Amino acid sequence: MSAGFYESRNLNIRYDLPESIWALVPSVFEEMPGWCGYGGGGKGEDGIPYWFSFAESEKCINASVEPSGLQFNAYNIDVEEWENWLAAIKTLATSRLGFRVGELELGEVGYDIEWL
Repeated sequence: MSAGFYESRNLNIRYDLPESIWALVPSVFEEMPGWCGYGGGGKGEDGIPYWFSFAESEKCINASVEPSGLQFNAYNIDVEEWENWLAAIKTLATSRLGFRVGELELGEVGYDIEWL
């Protein structure tokens, strides 16, 4: 664990995608290593997906839908493990959602969705 580490990254899974695409997203979440579930009942924030822990003071990844896309926040995780986890979710999401999933900020994808 990298104590004190925090990073936020955005994937091009945008709020304005069709409902049929959003219906597939939970299965992508659930298949990723460390899946804990959705926050609620005093664990994490209600409705927010979590991996590894519900506590940001521990090794934790969570996600939220933002205008820029699906934002993943990583806390107290080894940098290499975080990069590998991101690569894995991009690959899985691309396969399941039917379009190239990546980070606009890194030039992995353009603004327009690249359907497969």
